[in-house]
Amino acid sequence: MTSFPNTIDFAGLNQPVGIECSHHDLVVEGAIPDDVRGTFYRAVPDPVFPPLFEDDTALSGDGMISKLDFRADGGVDFDLRYVRTARYEAEQAAGRALFGRYRNPFTDIAEARGVDRTVANTTPVWHAGKLLMSKEDGRAYRIDPDTLATIGSHDFDGALKSETMTAHVRIDPVTGEMFFFGYEADGIASTKVSYCIADAEGRLVREQWFDGPYCSMMHDFAITEHYALFPVFPTTASRARIEAGGAHWIHEPELASWVGIMPRYGDVSEMRWFEGPRGVSVYHMMNAFEDGAGGVHLDQCLSSTNAFPFIQRASGISIAPWEMKSGLTRWSFDMNGSGPGSGPGTGIAERPLGPPGDFPRIADADQGRPYHHGWYCTMNPEVKGPPIVGGPVGAMFNMLLRIEPETGRLDALPLPPAHCLNEPVHVPSQTPGHEGWLIMIVDHQTGANDFAHAAWIVDAGKIAAGPVAKIHIPARLRPQVHGWWVSAAQRAEALS
Repeated sequence: MTSFPNTIDFAGLNQPVGIECSHHDLVVEGAIPDDVRGTFYRAVPDPVFPPLFEDDTALSGDGMISKLDFRADGGVDFDLRYVRTARYEAEQAAGRALFGRYRNPFTDIAEARGVDRTVANTTPVWHAGKLLMSKEDGRAYRIDPDTLATIGSHDFDGALKSETMTAHVRIDPVTGEMFFFGYEADGIASTKVSYCIADAEGRLVREQWFDGPYCSMMHDFAITEHYALFPVFPTTASRARIEAGGAHWIHEPELASWVGIMPRYGDVSEMRWFEGPRGVSVYHMMNAFEDGAGGVHLDQCLSSTNAFPFIQRASGISIAPWEMKSGLTRWSFDMNGSGPGSGPGTGIAERPLGPPGDFPRIADADQGRPYHHGWYCTMNPEVKGPPIVGGPVGAMFNMLLRIEPETGRLDALPLPPAHCLNEPVHVPSQTPGHEGWLIMIVDHQTGANDFAHAAWIVDAGKIAAGPVAKIHIPARLRPQVHGWWVSAAQRAEALS
């Protein structure tokens, strides 16, 4: 194609920008809290060249990483750079797109054969003083946290055998270890899943492989203090379909979901599989924890089918967004059974917790432990008119929720008309009893194709009060996928 398609994946906030930039001493409205000293990293897909196929998805965009630096003197700087993946460099050399359909190398131009296809566009990950940009279809790329220059593909000094690494790692707040996995670990449509642990110094100390019930888009997973949980939902891959030039993913409503649970320091042979409802879908987990009586609980943003329009089209699913059943939901598992397929450990108890939404967030200190509250994005049911076009679903969220799962208490920050928000990051507070701060990019549509952007800082325990500060960003931004907060102390420790 010689121009970008006129589709929802390239319209509104999804319109490609393709500009790297730096802006210093941004305009600040309000007062930035003293706790907010550090860097907010964001992963943003932004395609450089028009795609080979008109039905391409926003998720195929080349990875860009941005950072908002909150300096010690109270000033704020912004930088945005492309991740120089092998794919990016190959297309730059050719001056055009070389890679075909989403995660389908059999539709690539011949020049692309053998080139790492990942665009590293999903999550910035900070661990052991290293900054990584990750996407689950390949290994992560290491990034210089100061200049945002690309260092190269990251394989833990040659130790990682899996060809893929999830964009959703879990870092234990006590041990500092990073737990992660990779599905399709040895190739397209494989059922092989790797389960890995990196120690607090960033060394890969363990990698085990197991087979999932089928090849599934395993976007996220969870840990507790003693277990690792691997949810499997029926968005599936078929090598025959992919080789024929078809979609990598289709959703199969008749298939059951599953959750594999194993001791997090154990052997994959100890995995126990729990069968769940048919046809459901989850992209993101809020948290998982144990109750001390043999119960393990997983809180997740559950929906009745896959929410991505491009996967629904490939699957022959036609359902309006408002017809989907969804909500923050708890699945509970009894680990007192004697093993797989027997005793109490074979079923899942389901409990609704909160309204529909996604991009859940907890304080890092609560990872894998019982927690009191969390936050996520949703749609304001009282807003009239269409949502802002953007993101992989095609509609942006316009309200932030704070939820207390045990009591059901909800607090909300509805945005003004023509505003939408991206996933927040959490900044801990140095004041005992204070819940910390949330930082999120808020987009404001000011014209038919005009947008203004600002980072809002919100008191995490009083979100309904609105932002205590807004940092205005004088650049056109695309929607982020995920973000990560790195404190000034963490940055300084990495340099020492």
